[in-house]
Amino acid sequence: MDAVLWIVLGVLLAVAEIFTTTLFLIMFAAGAFAAAGASALGAPIEVQALAFAVVSVLCVAVIRPIIRRHGRAAREGDERLFGVEALAGTSALVMEPVDVEEGLIKIDGELWTARAYDATRCYAVGERVQVMKVQGATALVWQEEISTPGGLPETKR
Repeated sequence: MDAVLWIVLGVLLAVAEIFTTTLFLIMFAAGAFAAAGASALGAPIEVQALAFAVVSVLCVAVIRPIIRRHGRAAREGDERLFGVEALAGTSALVMEPVDVEEGLIKIDGELWTARAYDATRCYAVGERVQVMKVQGATALVWQEEISTPGGLPETKR
């Protein structure tokens, strides 16, 4: 019966990790699954708790720093970004007017919902914008600075 409780705790922690995405709770879920294994082998509750604690602490102390270092290296440019993180800084074409509430842009042939990064700006159809960041499935865009060779960026008057 103890094994079932440990498995339920592990599943709850793993599901909670889905909502936090910090890769912290999953370490404790691993500890709970280790305790479930100890329980299934007939270990007393003290040994189960010890298995939970040891595996959880080892995961946090050993595995989490590796994951964080890997993530930091990706952000610093040592590795190629992928997914929505790779869209930041790309150029896009406005397909439907973009303001602070709505809009539609085309990024590399794909249509994306968009909002203006600056609440005071609106972008008309045909304008080029730059993706500043992506929130969910919506790109936050800013005016694209197009400079002429040897000159300053052109500004609208």
